[in-house]
Amino acid sequence: MPRALLAATDFSAPARHALERAAQLAQAHPGAQLRLAHVVSGSGLDKLRRLLPGEAGKMEAELLAQAGKNLAELAASLRSRYGSHIDTALVQGTVLTALAELAEAHQADLLVMGARGTHFVREMLLGSTTERVLSKSRRPLLAVKQRPLSPYRRVLAPVDFSGHAATAINAAHAWLPDAEFVLLHAFEVELESTFRFAGLDEERIHHYRIQAREAAQAAMEEFIARLEVPASRLMRQFVHGPATLRILEQEQGLDADLIVMGKHGQSVMEELLLGSVTKHVLAHSASDVFIAGHYS
Repeated sequence: MPRALLAATDFSAPARHALERAAQLAQAHPGAQLRLAHVVSGSGLDKLRRLLPGEAGKMEAELLAQAGKNLAELAASLRSRYGSHIDTALVQGTVLTALAELAEAHQADLLVMGARGTHFVREMLLGSTTERVLSKSRRPLLAVKQRPLSPYRRVLAPVDFSGHAATAINAAHAWLPDAEFVLLHAFEVELESTFRFAGLDEERIHHYRIQAREAAQAAMEEFIARLEVPASRLMRQFVHGPATLRILEQEQGLDADLIVMGKHGQSVMEELLLGSVTKHVLAHSASDVFIAGHYS
């Protein structure tokens, strides 16, 4: 079946980078269908009607016409550069609901967005639009932070050995069959700080670290058996310390250009919310972030 991508834009610079990345991915998959979407705020139009009842109709029509023109121009520019099949969708409503509904209606295999939009200060207070869309949509999402100068080549995939992590890696590999995947596991010794506070000697603590690493290595091999990525495309990396810190360190050290995360983690609370580690990486990484999880 042809792959379907939905790329959202608010006409900001980060969104333009996201559209370019989506077009690049579509070009790499012959027959892929790319749809560019812009959501005109329904609440904004309602406010316009209340404040300027006599002029609202004309202004609303002009606003929609200009948005449609901008969207069509973006689609034409991308077609000329990438040669992909590109449609457009101009809808009214709330960004979160509209994008989630569009993704479902068009059976999008991937939703592509800029990691930041035009309302930066507001997003810092309320959580980024990307993060909030993730809470609404069941589709894989690519949050774009960098201008796409080249295809993704080295993918950092932090793993906690959960099903969500395996789903995310397999989904990313389907889009990036030629990329190298570095499987990163950050391990810690349970109660290590308590042991140290209680006066346990460093040699004993080091012994527990060795045991934790060996357990992680065994779990990694079981985890790899669930992946669809060829062995030649996989690297294993084990580091000691908290995942939130080690992932960002390894991102820089390994020169990764994409991070792949499961939408949730292992804990019950993270099954209800976007996982805390995933949220941290989405907010603080320099690389683009691909997020996926289990779907019903």
